[in-house]
Amino acid sequence: MPGARKSVEPMAAITAPARTAAQHQSLLHFVGEGPWSDEKVLAKVREMVLPTIERCGPITAWIIDDTSFPKQGRHSVGVAHQYCGQLGKQANCQVAVSLSIANQHASLPVAYRLYLTKDWAEDRARRHKVHVPDEIGFKTKPEIALDQIRWACEVGLPRGTVLLDTGYGHDSKLRMGLTALELAYVAGIQSQTLVWAPGTRPGQAPRKGRRGEPDAVSIKEVALGLRAKAWRTIEWREGTNEWLSSRFARVPVCVASGHERPHGPTKEWLLIEWPEGETEPTKYWLSTLAKNIPFRDLVDAAKLRWRIERDYQELKQEVGLGHFEGRGWRGFHHHATLCIAAYGFLVSERETIPPSEPRSAALFPQLAIPDGYRPRGSAIAA
Repeated sequence: MPGARKSVEPMAAITAPARTAAQHQSLLHFVGEGPWSDEKVLAKVREMVLPTIERCGPITAWIIDDTSFPKQGRHSVGVAHQYCGQLGKQANCQVAVSLSIANQHASLPVAYRLYLTKDWAEDRARRHKVHVPDEIGFKTKPEIALDQIRWACEVGLPRGTVLLDTGYGHDSKLRMGLTALELAYVAGIQSQTLVWAPGTRPGQAPRKGRRGEPDAVSIKEVALGLRAKAWRTIEWREGTNEWLSSRFARVPVCVASGHERPHGPTKEWLLIEWPEGETEPTKYWLSTLAKNIPFRDLVDAAKLRWRIERDYQELKQEVGLGHFEGRGWRGFHHHATLCIAAYGFLVSERETIPPSEPRSAALFPQLAIPDGYRPRGSAIAA
């Protein structure tokens, strides 16, 4: 639909120009207070959209990520001074954790939950004011992510390799939880992560805060010590103008984690990216994919996380995920559920709409914004 803003009042003006005030109140109640179930709506979206995605190939990945929404004030549910990915710094914002299922052709968010900081989770007065459910307590973002993955296993979603960025991949408890669920992962990690030096026998894991244990080295040290023949230039996806490529190396390692695995250290792939012209490696991943996986397939799996970036770009720019103007827990999640439903509809219809077709404003002129309409609080033109 046309219209830059996808909050309730502009949508009321578009959908019912002759009775905008009444439509506004109706939509406001439906989104902010309606007793309908997010879980049931998202289940119906999956039922309708998943077959379309799987026509292009099986689900190959489960992608965990979070998205942030800069906010003013402190009264909206979950707003706190925390890292805001949209701004790339600490700022006043809301953060939501999501799980998407994906293949090379499409992706769909299937779980979505607002993160509450510990201060928010323990503030009874603020919780009551925005109607946070009693059963929602404080959980870290990796803990929320692991809950979403357990739920996905329980409902029987088609399984894929779990893809994590550094914000989640550095959490060894999350990685161990995935292994316990028999899910392979490709997890971004930090350059200071300790592993047992290749060629040495894993010993006792370093104690927290100590880096001087014998034979434990950082993955950056491992990368810098590799011979030139270990590096290969690999293409992984066709970009706008040409194939995307970079230099990669992979090494089997054992992570020197303080959280011991039940059966002792196990080998996993360390994947390293060092683009030409850079003075040092730029990205690192740990992966429990098969020992015999082709090198390019390992890179493909790591790089498939770009789909979640596309998800959020389209959810925010085209569907209005960040346009919610209410303050309550229910409204925040209802708005996100409706955005995901709209996004799922677009995924289903994408293959039927040629790229050269006119945009929705031309296809549906009856949905144009009425002349002279201005949302409340907007500036009056000079």
